[in-house]
Amino acid sequence: MSAYALNIGAYAHLSNRTRSRMNAEARPRAEDCNCLAVRQAARHVTQFYDQVLAPTGLRTTQFSILAKLRGSGPLTIHALAAALVMDRTTLGRNILPLERDGLIAVEQGARDRRNKELHLTPAGIERVRTGIKLWAKAQNRFEAAFGATRSAELRALLRALSATDLGGKAVGAED
Repeated sequence: MSAYALNIGAYAHLSNRTRSRMNAEARPRAEDCNCLAVRQAARHVTQFYDQVLAPTGLRTTQFSILAKLRGSGPLTIHALAAALVMDRTTLGRNILPLERDGLIAVEQGARDRRNKELHLTPAGIERVRTGIKLWAKAQNRFEAAFGATRSAELRALLRALSATDLGGKAVGAED
């Protein structure tokens, strides 16, 4: 056997291992996708909270909007979208039924009349009061099922994730 054949044979196992790793990298697995895992968990939890909040006539996102306005006072659409980590288009779709039902009022901005501010109405304040009681039940049930410590750790991890700059670029953007 030639020295060349011995050298190739000595590295064949490395080449096979590298090739299998590259093949695995080329074929992403759904269970390894961070985005999918976060979205599945978010849908699961959202469905649970939506069920608990159903007697208020609000979905979780709508309740979050009202609760944020109750805690912060009037906010511009831009400021509320940023606070909820939501794009303005999605926020706009969610505030329409709240405005139609008289739970929020959209008014010209106090500081800048070009901006629109969202204000909680008396009916909105009452709906949040009712929702908070149900939300507290949902929180308690969640923590009973998942554990209080794990729930607190999860919230901390999710806040850290939301604050992490993932360096997102538009698709097709050059490095």
